[in-house]
Amino acid sequence: MRLGIMLLAVLGITFDAGAAPVKRYFFGNAADVSPKLHGPALDLGGGGGNHEPALQWVIDHIRGCTDCDAKVDVVVLRASDYNDYNEMIGALAGVDSVETLVFTERTSSFDPALISLISRAELVFFAGGDQCNYVRIFNGTPIEKAIREVYGRGGAVGGSSAGLAIQGEYVYDACNDASARSVNALRDPFNDEISFTRDFFDWKVMKGTFTDTHFSRRDRMGRLMVFLARQLHETGATEALGIGVDEGTSLVVGRDGVGTVVGDGSVYLVLADHPAEVMRPGEPLTYCDFRIWRIPPGGTVSLMDRPVSGYYTVSVNHGVMDRNPY
Repeated sequence: MRLGIMLLAVLGITFDAGAAPVKRYFFGNAADVSPKLHGPALDLGGGGGNHEPALQWVIDHIRGCTDCDAKVDVVVLRASDYNDYNEMIGALAGVDSVETLVFTERTSSFDPALISLISRAELVFFAGGDQCNYVRIFNGTPIEKAIREVYGRGGAVGGSSAGLAIQGEYVYDACNDASARSVNALRDPFNDEISFTRDFFDWKVMKGTFTDTHFSRRDRMGRLMVFLARQLHETGATEALGIGVDEGTSLVVGRDGVGTVVGDGSVYLVLADHPAEVMRPGEPLTYCDFRIWRIPPGGTVSLMDRPVSGYYTVSVNHGVMDRNPY
């Protein structure tokens, strides 16, 4: 699985499953490790850097210690050709190796060598970029199954920005060649900027959830509200929960389903628990009383039990919020 000891290398074209090859960047120790795992864990990163504290948290969680000899192998998945995570992750305590794999074609997700490599990792992390690429390349493939297996045996899965966007049960996939803006979503919840995927990962603690990124900085509360209202409208669900994560911030979730906010910003939970009062194509959204929890750095929340108090409400009337939602 590995070549060399403490190697930082571009190994170039390493796997070819009949289409564009997958490029591999490797840093660390040659030998594969198989530590006892204590997870699973999720790292839900809002993007914009400051990844180290959250990654260290999940690494320590799955190896069951903060100061011990146990080490883990990390795989970073990308759809754009960079390897900027390797040295940063490799410098964290408890990391044996980091391998970045750059996928550009779906056919590569059926390569047995890649499937085996990913399934043996203890942490799989999706870099930022375009979540539509991740949906297109990995959804419904053996690579997706291998990632589920890592989580299922007590490992960790996570991502930042686009890598966070695919972690909820419901996914805003951005496959319509446009980034949905709150003002447009509220004005018309069925506008062409919005498209969904509902059959990617289904982590137990993320049931009924959407995740959104760069949250308050890019004013994404309005679009997240629309995403939630759309799910109730289209799936018949009785409620849907949005998890909006600020830049430089992560929600790290342990095996007990409790999430902790790590980083500089906040995490927002947004609950839609009834159908919208007005939701029709071409008309602005009207929705009374979204429930919102703002969780500051160091705060915790159970994603299994879900909070029932401590929220504030924001209503949308003809596409306009009745107060500042942040």
